[in-house]
Amino acid sequence: MSSILAAALLGIAAVQATPYHVARQSITALTTSQIDVFTPYTWYASTGYCTAATTLAWNCGANCDANPDFKPVASGGNGDSVQYWFVGYDPNLDTVIVSHQGTNTSEILPLVTDGDFFLTNLDTTLFPGISSDIEVHDGFKNEQASTATDVLAAVESAMSTYSTTTVTIVGHSLGAAISLLDSVYLPLWLPSGTTFQTFGYGLPRVGNQAFANYVDANLHLTHVNNEEDPIPICPGMFLGFVHPAGEVHIEDSGEWAACPGQDNPSTQCIVGDVPYIWDGDETDHDGPYNGVEMGC
Repeated sequence: MSSILAAALLGIAAVQATPYHVARQSITALTTSQIDVFTPYTWYASTGYCTAATTLAWNCGANCDANPDFKPVASGGNGDSVQYWFVGYDPNLDTVIVSHQGTNTSEILPLVTDGDFFLTNLDTTLFPGISSDIEVHDGFKNEQASTATDVLAAVESAMSTYSTTTVTIVGHSLGAAISLLDSVYLPLWLPSGTTFQTFGYGLPRVGNQAFANYVDANLHLTHVNNEEDPIPICPGMFLGFVHPAGEVHIEDSGEWAACPGQDNPSTQCIVGDVPYIWDGDETDHDGPYNGVEMGC
């Protein structure tokens, strides 16, 4: 079976009944000022694609120039077997930033559509006390586990050095999936007074209904989808995957629509706008997100 056919079949999940957990509310348009709030975080997500050496030195060109006051603390990954990542402090936002590298569409599509994955429990060593009802994509789980302890150590160092209690986790594509798992992981290990927020761009579905419910109950997540990007409708809902709430969908008109609930089926939101893989446009995956194209 070709990868595009497999992708198309798995896209059927997008038209299934939406989860019941969150009651539907009105879809609202973000104002220009609300959209602009995302921009520094969008650049940090884009910067996740830059090499570990350049983010540690903060000399990665336009990506680093967009947040010139950033104070890098640690970086890692090789851009191949381990996604690039970096941690540091933004004095203007007064927050620790954690960013993970994404991947291009030709690489992420097979990962979320070829069926060579399954839902599995989180590692109780990394995620102590997490319910066994919670299951996540095994590939995303393994990617997050490969950098988890290094990221935690870097975040602890940054919080101590810069006397902050706020952590912001960002990523695009595969990086968004890793970042969402980091957003579950880090609060289990950091002091109880720490405040967290997560911004994901082009986020694929990461876990099951119990995972989505846990995220909704415990995290502050916003995931931004651009126009007809097919990645956010994968893996399919018929495989048991569910998006948490917090979607913002950039429509063809340029309007940013806040879509309440889990996998909102409105045509103003990604599930309704891209019901099948063949309705998607892979070129939308990298943006632009308010003028920012992902990549380094």
